[in-house]
Amino acid sequence: MKNKVLVVDDEQSIVTLLQYNLEQAGFEVITAMDGEAGKRLATIEAPDIIVLDLMLPKLDGMEVCKLLRQDKVMTPILMLTAKDDEFDRIIGLELGADDYMVKPFSPREVIARVKAILRRTQAQAEDALEQINGPKIKMGKLTIYSEKYEAYLKGNLLELTLKEFELLHFMVQNKGRVLTRDHLLSSVWNYEFAGDTRIVDVHIAHLREKIEEDTKRPAYIKTVRGLGYKFEVQQGY
Repeated sequence: MKNKVLVVDDEQSIVTLLQYNLEQAGFEVITAMDGEAGKRLATIEAPDIIVLDLMLPKLDGMEVCKLLRQDKVMTPILMLTAKDDEFDRIIGLELGADDYMVKPFSPREVIARVKAILRRTQAQAEDALEQINGPKIKMGKLTIYSEKYEAYLKGNLLELTLKEFELLHFMVQNKGRVLTRDHLLSSVWNYEFAGDTRIVDVHIAHLREKIEEDTKRPAYIKTVRGLGYKFEVQQGY
């Protein structure tokens, strides 16, 4: 999924330049030409980061930043200005901006700053989430929180039964190993269904329906003919 950048600047040439270069770098870009429109889009579009000019019509960048933080919108902000003024820079950072650049600038530098801010803020968000949910296991597009018995695919909570979760969790912990049906029965079901390996196949099928984009070409749970199953992450996942 592409990170979304909101660019707010009243100079069309700068908006066009930033939009082109950010899109070439793999970002989704939305734009606004004044502070009011920028604040509105920051609220309804939920961008991952805002590139915000200081001098804007209707609401200036300082006021946009202040109002967003008052409304608990904590989207990271890279503030742009034509003023090489330390006072403006300090005020902008005190109001909640995450970084500050003085015009003129190179698009490459803006992209580097945007990427750095996103890495930092996303790492902080993941740390905060881990403190709430406990340690996580990340495998491709799957994220598993062992202590909460929750699994997410591309950020969406999966509706798993207890046994489906336990089966997925066990297989992830044994990534790359071939697990026989008897081994899975012993470890996940404690031989509650001793000898009935069909229960494993049924749960594997249900699990695949929930985590695989194509159950006929699974990206995570592979069948090892004559032996059992193996969990591995296909390249690109």
